[in-house]
Amino acid sequence: MNANYTGILGIIHLALVVWAAVSILGSGASQGRKVLWILLVLLFPVVGLIIWFIAGPKKP
Repeated sequence: MNANYTGILGIIHLALVVWAAVSILGSGASQGRKVLWILLVLLFPVVGLIIWFIAGPKKP
């Protein structure tokens, strides 16, 4: 893969992680669940984002 595409994918991934973290923090879930979701997204970046998108906490 070209370095330009890798950089663009990295920026897109970073934006998705930041968006997920902000959405998790703004959700109606308990503090403990918020921490667990954020850890899941940070420790398992691609899989964590997919799981969060499907089953994560929703805004009230």
